[in-house]
Amino acid sequence: QVQVVESGGAWVQPGGSLRLTCAASGAISSRDVMEWYRQAPGKQREYVARITGLALPAYADSVKGRFAIFRDGAKNTAYLQMNNLKPEDTAVYYCAVTLINPGGNESIYWGQGTQVTVSS
Repeated sequence: QVQVVESGGAWVQPGGSLRLTCAASGAISSRDVMEWYRQAPGKQREYVARITGLALPAYADSVKGRFAIFRDGAKNTAYLQMNNLKPEDTAVYYCAVTLINPGGNESIYWGQGTQVTVSS
């Protein structure tokens, strides 16, 4: 069982920056996946970024060049550095941790989310 806790959400003006943190309890290996998703009011949850210890980070087109995901394996923590924020980035941001066992079976765990509001 893994518990996932996000933090770092806040109100920020357009053009500003925030860093979100995703802390996962339990054993996280390099093959496991840590991802960020977001859900704006009235919209479906959408993928933002992902990172594993086995591949380069990946991003949604809407955030490429502005957001960066990185991971501290020793702390089972992933971060989402968000720069040049836009009003359309306003959403609840969720972290998802997918554990992949040696047999390839996956278990996904979600956090409760952290609110990011971008407005002037």
